[in-house]
Amino acid sequence: MPISPSSSAQAAREVVARRLRDLRKEAGLTVTELAERCNWHHAKTSRVENARTAPSAKDIRLWCDACRVPDQAEGLIVQSLNAESMYSEWRHQVRNGLKQMQDNLVSFFQETQLFRVYSSTLVPGLLQTEGYAAAVLRAVADFRELPSDDSADAARARVHRSRIIHEPGHRFVLLMEETVLYHQVADTDAMAAQLGYLLTAGAIPSVSLGIIPMSTPERKQWPRETFHVYDDALVSVELASAQVKITQPSEIAVYLKAFEQLRSMAVYGTQARGLIVKAIEALG
Repeated sequence: MPISPSSSAQAAREVVARRLRDLRKEAGLTVTELAERCNWHHAKTSRVENARTAPSAKDIRLWCDACRVPDQAEGLIVQSLNAESMYSEWRHQVRNGLKQMQDNLVSFFQETQLFRVYSSTLVPGLLQTEGYAAAVLRAVADFRELPSDDSADAARARVHRSRIIHEPGHRFVLLMEETVLYHQVADTDAMAAQLGYLLTAGAIPSVSLGIIPMSTPERKQWPRETFHVYDDALVSVELASAQVKITQPSEIAVYLKAFEQLRSMAVYGTQARGLIVKAIEALG
């Protein structure tokens, strides 16, 4: 079953857009007439109704006043804000620095009991060593063209945050593709240290570490975009341009189904350590 994370945010926008269009029609107003009452160009009305432009809180209040249903405004504002919060562009998230991004998640992590992570690209952040994390975050800073590179501080903050795996009250089910072990995102020494840490990570009582072998026959699920499931309440999906947060129970269920199928293809314990040792040997 295809998973389209950005569609969740777009679908939420479209719900608001359809309701605004219905209010206009119920009021017997044309697109142009509503625009005149709101004192904006009619093209803006069309963009809002087609979910191409997100209305501001002020826009929604003006719209509802024009349709003589001011009591509808607050509920629609809440819906619109929820829709926009689902889709967070990385450029907005990193504007205060990469370290701040790491620190922002500390309290959320403390509140989460069950972490389920699938990664097709990198070692999950919860298991990253400082050298590996620094290389990853340095590449992020370069790609995002950040004015100041605080990747070293961010890496230390990430590792510090990851100490939660040793604290009681949390469980971690972490999956990665075997190819992740061969993506040399850091220098050889940092990669060796990272892979070495993975050899012992599976022995941490709260951690279940699974690796999906490249040789898995007849896969039930092909490699997916990296996603995190926090308890059963939130799915976070990482795209190149943005992070999508999914809270709809029906969509969370889709990701949980995908996660369980991926988990069933993974190997654990001695078999997983064998794949990691093989990757270490390949470093030369």
